[in-house]
Amino acid sequence: MTRPVIGVTTSNRSGWRVFPIINLNLWVTGGRGLRWGAGRPVDLDAVDGIVIGGGDDISPELYSMDIKTTARLDPARDALEHELAQDALSRHIPVLGICRGAQMLNVAAGGSLHQDAWTVYPDAKPITTVMPKRKVQICDKTRLSFIAGTDTMRVNALHSQSVDRVGQGMRIAAQDSAGMVQAIEGVTDPFTLGVQWHPEYLIYAKRQRALFRALVVAARARAAQRLQTPEVTQDALASF
Repeated sequence: MTRPVIGVTTSNRSGWRVFPIINLNLWVTGGRGLRWGAGRPVDLDAVDGIVIGGGDDISPELYSMDIKTTARLDPARDALEHELAQDALSRHIPVLGICRGAQMLNVAAGGSLHQDAWTVYPDAKPITTVMPKRKVQICDKTRLSFIAGTDTMRVNALHSQSVDRVGQGMRIAAQDSAGMVQAIEGVTDPFTLGVQWHPEYLIYAKRQRALFRALVVAARARAAQRLQTPEVTQDALASF
């Protein structure tokens, strides 16, 4: 079976080490990654799905707010990913947002962010390791719950911003014990999911691999639909 191609956006600073990890997760679950980034060729017609990766904070200007805290920004990447996220949502392209990517999906849908999540949620103490140290509760009857179950999940938490106002067509899919949003998802799209954590570093965990597998299944379904072949149908997505 042909591996669906997944465009993966990364930072120009750290993409050289992040992309291989994400691509490994995609390969293990049946897909193939194509690295994108500011200054690199980007073609939505050449892929069947998208991963918007983690990295620098998102400029508050994208959701009509002023910068209130010190942050490392990447305007070129902001512009690229904001447009990609909007296009993915409007064209119903399967997309997985990771950390910053989840925040970008929310902003692209008209939502906003807390610029300093740890000030807003003082009980949710920052964690600076890729190891799963934060407990997350997945909301019942969400797509994420069908993918990964509803048991409490342990994840990492390498972020400073978090979802504030949820964007149009999105819903909360997971929160931590302090109430901070840890995952959002599209209400109607075949596969639109953003997780605040970094599942690519937890490849050994079955429930984290399931996130990439669900993206690959959705991407394969889209590829088959474009080719008008019965190889994979929307019924395949119902299993997730």
